[in-house]
Amino acid sequence: METLKKQARYQRLYEQLESLMHKSTDPDARMATIVAVLHHKMDYFFWTGFYFLQSGELTVKTYQGPLACQVLQKHSGVCWAAIDQQLTMVVPDVHQFPGHIACDSRSQSEIVVPVRNQYGVITGVIDVDSKVPDSFDATDAQWLEKIVNLIYC
Repeated sequence: METLKKQARYQRLYEQLESLMHKSTDPDARMATIVAVLHHKMDYFFWTGFYFLQSGELTVKTYQGPLACQVLQKHSGVCWAAIDQQLTMVVPDVHQFPGHIACDSRSQSEIVVPVRNQYGVITGVIDVDSKVPDSFDATDAQWLEKIVNLIYC
């Protein structure tokens, strides 16, 4: 998707999500809403969901798409890399990422954004996979970072 078109779509989705977040203060309800909107409005999103830290494990929460890995191997893969490095990871080709965890072999590219609670502590990630290589860029990173901030606003 061309950058200007992608930015405009994210702007519209952000405004929609921002208005929907006022309906509940529950983080789980907010995550479910974010996943549903993103998954169904961004045509290149193949798997869209959240993994959260629970008792030292990275466990799947709400998601849309094919079956997910329930618990991700510690300190391996893109999701753990985003947590360990405390930054957004854009992976153009998951097959080139050391330790990539393949929950679905159809995934070709991925973006993972850390989720911080109201105290700034990383509590999990939003993980988005695409069946197309090199689907994600700085525009996705910028807007997904802004969108995950809606969970605890």
